[in-house]
Amino acid sequence: MNTPVSPSAIAPPAAAYSHAMLSVGVSRWLHTAGVVPFRPDGTVPDDLAGQVETVWANIAAMLAEADMVASDVVSVTTYVVQGHDLGLVIAGRDRAMGGHRPASTMLVVPELVRPEWKVEVAVVAAAA
Repeated sequence: MNTPVSPSAIAPPAAAYSHAMLSVGVSRWLHTAGVVPFRPDGTVPDDLAGQVETVWANIAAMLAEADMVASDVVSVTTYVVQGHDLGLVIAGRDRAMGGHRPASTMLVVPELVRPEWKVEVAVVAAAA
């Protein structure tokens, strides 16, 4: 249903993601807003690692509520405030995806809406 697209006519992806995903026979789509690092109690972790973990836990909860799993994710867009460890953000995405490689884009931005936020992630998922 969701198949990676990696044409041999172009260079392979720069990290653990796919250039594109082809979704066939899909009957359900999930589009998230930008998921921010609010814990269930409304607090925000101070450190980037805690924020990445919180964002992906929030995404996992949304997927579960929609009766979906990480392998249903077809696209990830990540926003990281400049000056923060991109490798840590990538590693968090890779852990959350558990080997699944959706299409993925990461942007370094000067700031997010709230000054305490260091990372924000939006996903699109597709399932039968």
